[in-house]
Formats: sequence, structure tokens, C-alpha cells
Amino acid sequence: MTGIVAVTGAAGALGRKAVEILAAAGWKVIGLDLGEVAPDGVALALGGVDLTDEAAMTAAAARIESEVGRLDGLVNIAGGFAWETVADGSVATWDKLYAMNVRTALIASRALLPLLRASQGAIVNIGAAASVKAGAGMGAYAASKSGVARLTEALAEELKDEGVRVNAILPSILDTPVNRADMPDADFTKWVSPAQLAGVVAFLLSADATPITGALIPVTGRV
Repeated sequence: MTGIVAVTGAAGALGRKAVEILAAAGWKVIGLDLGEVAPDGVALALGGVDLTDEAAMTAAAARIESEVGRLDGLVNIAGGFAWETVADGSVATWDKLYAMNVRTALIASRALLPLLRASQGAIVNIGAAASVKAGAGMGAYAASKSGVARLTEALAEELKDEGVRVNAILPSILDTPVNRADMPDADFTKWVSPAQLAGVVAFLLSADATPITGALIPVTGRV
């Protein structure tokens, strides 16, 4: 199964790789991001979209319906990370990560749900292994990604009788330039590459994953 898929966070390291992998697999990709979306691999580049803003995402959804006409999949990659302890950190960080990780997935899913219902499509959310067990300094991030997990489960239950599948991937540490710079002494070979994670995304969008919904799938490499 291939078709038309929207990818949020398409300008980021994982988003760009997901666009590449999905396009190579035959998907027509719509890229959304607050930043500029590179035209390579995307059929429709929607940059400058504030995914935390419901009106902005509603306008983007209207443009997708007008210019493309249908949607078979949504991949919610947009998000962010911050490390700080509960005692010494800021409450504002909790609000910020909730907005970046949960609110973006919620708003994008709600805005594109009519199109996904019409096609009996699939939603893939990017959660985090930290949502299962948070470490020191991971409180705000883990709490927000736990919200993504609960959103995934709730939406899967709501939509299972309509043929729309909703799943989440829970990666550990992604092998990105930013993470290498932050952890220069780590063994990068144990991490999950963006290409590997994008491959799991492609599987969950495919017809082979038709029986799977409401799943939270760990993709943790050897961390």
C-alpha cells in the first residue's frame, strides 16, 4: 500500500529521512514544518506552518484537500527535547515540551482526520522510550511523550471501527548530528539511525500493518 502521506516536522533530521524513505517507497509526500521544507522528495511543501496553532493547521489541511484531494497517512514527527532536572528546571519547559510534542500531534491529527477517515488511512506518532521509564533530567520530555502515547491509544480506540489505524514508535537515542555533539563519548553504533526509524514508519503505514492499531512499538537499538 502506498498513497499520499503528510509528514510533520519534515524539515528536521528524522523528518527529512522519513520523506526520503517514503518517497522512495512510492508514497506521494506532503511535508509540513514551521521551518522551510526542502522540495526534494515532497509533492507539496508546506513550510511556515505553526503546528501548535489550530488555525494554522486547519488552513494547511484545507490546502491539502484543495490541492491534493485525499490523504492516506499522517506521520507526526514534529517535536522537541530539553534536558533539565525537576528541581532546577523551569515549569515553562514542561509547557513548551507539551506544546511541541503532544499539542502538535493532537492538532495535526484532528485537522486531517476527515481526510484520513475518508481513505481509512493510518497515523504514526513518534513517541519515546523515555515515556515508559524516565531518567534524571528527562521529566518534562518523558511526560510529554507519555502524552503522545496516551493520545495514540485513545485515538486508536476511537477510530478502530472506522478502519483508521493509529500507532506510535518509541525510539531511544537517534543517531543525529545534534545528539553526537551532545554525547561525543557515546557509542553511536548502539543508537537508532533516522533511516532505520523511517523504515518502521513505512511499515506501519503499509498494508502489512493492517492488523496493528493502538500499538506502542519500542525501537531502541542496543541502548
